[in-house]
Amino acid sequence: SVVIIGGHDRMVSQYKKICKNYNEGKGIHSDECQPGQADLLVLFTNTVSHKMIRCALDEVNEQETEIVRCHTSSGTALTEILMQHVPA
Repeated sequence: SVVIIGGHDRMVSQYKKICKNYNEGKGIHSDECQPGQADLLVLFTNTVSHKMIRCALDEVNEQETEIVRCHTSSGTALTEILMQHVPA
């Protein structure tokens, strides 16, 4: 599962669509989950406070969850992150 922290409100539906399309192509079902349960945590650092980042990181077991920080919160950036960090 993938949890995204940050990004733009107007992009939420696009983020969900990108994740869904990527996961379905891999045969993976997508559900909403909490940061502590995620396989991949994406932090869009340009649109979220340092305090929120710290709170999210406090909830995550770093041995079980891969953490990716990205300054750009575009759909293309999310697609590239998924391609690099979600197994084929």
